[in-house]
Amino acid sequence: MTTYALLALGVLIPVAAVSLVVLVRAGRVVLLSAFAAVGVLLVATAVFDSVIVATGIVGYDGSRILGLRIGAAPIEDFAYPLAAGLALPALWWLLRPRGRA
Repeated sequence: MTTYALLALGVLIPVAAVSLVVLVRAGRVVLLSAFAAVGVLLVATAVFDSVIVATGIVGYDGSRILGLRIGAAPIEDFAYPLAAGLALPALWWLLRPRGRA
């Protein structure tokens, strides 16, 4: 049986691995900026996901979640902002304009 955790980890692990390699190569400033962005995203996710879960806008099958929650949001919900918070700065750095030829 597929769980939300397996789906989330299936996204998070490869995205985070590649993104962290790129961010480390980009340097300390880029890496620390990405970590700061991830922190903001995780706090925002805790607030807004708790609201949408508590109000019933979004629901989860209780047999498919780990049961750990931050506020009302299942812990699995935090994999996606974590992946995005690492991947987007890594892509930004990879796709930045380089010196002119």
